[in-house]
Formats: sequence, structure tokens, C-alpha cells
Amino acid sequence: MTQFTPPLPPLHHQITSLLPNPNMMNKNQIPRPRPWPASGFPTTSKALSNLGDANCMEQLLVHCANAIETNDVTLAQQILWVLNNIAPHDGDSNQRLASGFLRALTARAAKTGTCKMLVSAGTNLSIDTHRFNIIELANFVDLTPWHRFGFTAANAAVLEATEGFSVVHIVDLSLTHCMQIPTLVDAIASRQHHDASPPIIKLTVADACCRDHIPPMLDLSYEELGAKLVSFARSRNVIMEFRVVSSSYQDGFASLIEHLRVQQEQQQHFVYAAEPSTPSEALVINCHMMLHYIPDETLSDTTDLTSYVYDSSSSAAVSVTPTSSLRSLFLKSLRGLDPTVVILVDEDADLTSNNLVCRLRSAFNFLWIPYDTVDTFLPRGSKQRQWYEADTCWKIENVIAHEGLQRVERVEPKNKWEERMKNASFQGVGFSEDSVAEVKAMLDEHAAGWGLKKEDEHIVLTWKGHNVVFASAWLPA
Repeated sequence: MTQFTPPLPPLHHQITSLLPNPNMMNKNQIPRPRPWPASGFPTTSKALSNLGDANCMEQLLVHCANAIETNDVTLAQQILWVLNNIAPHDGDSNQRLASGFLRALTARAAKTGTCKMLVSAGTNLSIDTHRFNIIELANFVDLTPWHRFGFTAANAAVLEATEGFSVVHIVDLSLTHCMQIPTLVDAIASRQHHDASPPIIKLTVADACCRDHIPPMLDLSYEELGAKLVSFARSRNVIMEFRVVSSSYQDGFASLIEHLRVQQEQQQHFVYAAEPSTPSEALVINCHMMLHYIPDETLSDTTDLTSYVYDSSSSAAVSVTPTSSLRSLFLKSLRGLDPTVVILVDEDADLTSNNLVCRLRSAFNFLWIPYDTVDTFLPRGSKQRQWYEADTCWKIENVIAHEGLQRVERVEPKNKWEERMKNASFQGVGFSEDSVAEVKAMLDEHAAGWGLKKEDEHIVLTWKGHNVVFASAWLPA
């Protein structure tokens, strides 16, 4: 995991004075209780080691966030020093987790009121996230069920929903740049009879991730990616049409919705004019950890955001109000397209709060999981481990250090998405026993801590009993 430049441990040399300095306190400032015993500021190794468990580090991070938000330079300074000494970037999983939050709080302090003085000019707080080639990215997502769980569940649901269709149109809104598509192509190819015409897959993608540099990042254009996918499909006797639509999550993928609406109108006109034997087409909307980047109500409440999304059910542009969100309007627009199935896979956490401390607690109690799991499949010092933890650090920094439109990591829990989908007139459909068995077989390839449980119609990936990612399938109600 890439650190500051200079590295994080010498950070106290970049600060005016990291030891307690009563002279720095404003005379009008109300003394605040310190998050350590009244016997004194912890300076010995033994005293610092007593603060090294996860609960203590979480409390220190909370106190530090409060100090930064209230411009309490002295307290922020003291806690940064303590955290710097108990949370090495190469320590155990809890220490590396706390180190990521320390970096994020430092980045926030660098642009917050008088706390700016805590970070010296020229300090590099950037995170060196890796740009993957296709082989690297394919291997990277296969390391852990974090993405494979959604891939496996989604592909199984898509195969069942599109049975009998000659043409499958997949709209892939995926954080992982179509990495689940080759397996789906293989599955579609294998279910065709030898004497039947080759199946047709139309694959439409939005270029939001490439354009906005959200990790994991790809080192080639989507046009180049598409050419490779088309070539792979051809090798499996599958005809693929690949199309990239320039569209952003910031406006609820409005241009993508419009593109699909126009395309659907043209298709309906073609079917009406053609012979009855014209191949039927299934429309699959595959949403893999992308919808939480669409602005939600919490952003509308704090930002002057004038946005519009195309509502295909009313053939009009709908204004986003403080009581609505682009997320809900996007889902209603999808419903107007009458898709065959919508797959929704995302992380089961709540990182939407406008209160920094609430957000920090939620993130800390969710993002310990990638640090804990990485110890089971990647050795210390490996490049893949550095890439993996750098991407997690990017997420932590986005959640903690940024606000407004820059804070794009606004993950919502499963029950909130379930409410949104039902309000948009979708109904959940359960995964079949065969689909669940396939997901369980995939989990058997990984560490013993991973598990699966059913919640209503949905399935949830767990790590040591804690919810990680949910997968759900939805049909128009």
C-alpha cells in the first residue's frame, strides 16, 4: 500500500509540534476531554500498545475526526501523533485499516480551517492506485469472492431469465469493466444446440468508470476492450455487438437511458415490420457495484444540484428535488424500458451519512473486512496486495476526506435498495437452488471464512458472519 511522500511514520516531523502544547490552544477554546487516561498523554511504547486494539483505534479516529471538524488543532495534533505510532502501514490488519483512516483524516485536515497547519506544504497525500491490463484485472478479481460472488449469482440469474431468447442485450453497469462477461458468453454458447444458429449478444456499456478514474482502473480504452470481447465471443461461436455509450453516474446515466429508449423504439418498429419469425430479444440490466455512485438524497440535501434524468415512462425529463434522488429516478426509468431482468449487486453497508463521525464508524466497521481477508490469500509485500489495499485506501479517503460531488462512495444497505426497487415497480425473484449451489461451489475455492446466506429473495456474501455483498434479481412488477 503506497504511503505518503515522505512515508507516514515521520509525519510528526512535518507538524509544528505533535506533543501536547497548551500554548497552541485558543484562549476562548473550551477544553475538551482527551481520549486517554487522565494520568497523562501516552508517550511510552507500553502506553501506546494499550491503544492498539481495534476498538481503541476506532475511538481515536472518532475523536480525531471531531477535533478536525471543530478546528481543535491541539487535540487533532495529539491524536494524529498517537495514531501515527500505533497504526503502521505494514502492521496487522487492524493497524493497516487504522493507517488508511489516518491518511484520510490527514487529507481532510489539509483542507479544513486552522487544521491545515497540521500538514506541511508539499506533503504528498495521493494514493498510487494501479492501472490493470486485462490479464491482471481478471486475476485480481478472481482472488476473492468480493466480485466473483456477484458474477456467479448474476450470470446464473441471467441464464435462467433469458432461456429461449435468440438475442440477449446486456447493459453492463459494472465496476470491473466487463470481467464477468467472458464466463457468461461461455455459458450462453454451451446451451445452444449444435445445429442452431449462433446466439447473439448485444453488449452496451457506459464509460463512467474509465472517465472518472474509479478503481480498479483499466489501462486500455473500452473500444479496445470491446474488440477483445468480440473476438473472444467469436471463438465461442457467439455473435457479439459491442457498444460504448458516453454516460455518467453523476446525472443518473441519463444519456444511457435515452440511448436505450431510442434503440428500443427502433427495435419495436423493426419487429412490427418484419416477419413473425424475427428473433426475440431479452433486455438484461446488470448493475454490479455501480449504482451507489449515482447521487442520492443526502447529496441533494447539501449540494446545489440541478439534475435531470429521462423518465421513459412519461417521455419527459424529470427534475431532481430534495425529496427525490437520481437513484430512484434512474430505477423508474429502467422500469419504463420493461427489462427482462435487472440484476443488482452491491456492498451491504451504509456510507451515505452527512455526519462525518457516523460515516467514519460505518466505514471502519465495514472496511476492516478487505484488510482481514487479504491475509488469507496474498503474502506481505506482494504487488497484488499493494494494489488491493491501495484501492481500499482510495475508498476510505473518498468516504472520509471528501464532501459534495467529490464524495462518490455513497454505498447503501440492501434494505434501502430493496425499498427503491419496489417503489420503482420491480419485484424480487429468488435465486434457484442450482444458482445457489453454483455460488457455494465458487466459495469453496476460497478461504473458510467466506459464507452465504439467504435473506428473502436475495443472497448475501458473508465474511466471518458479517454481511459483505448482496445479490438480487428483479422483474418488472
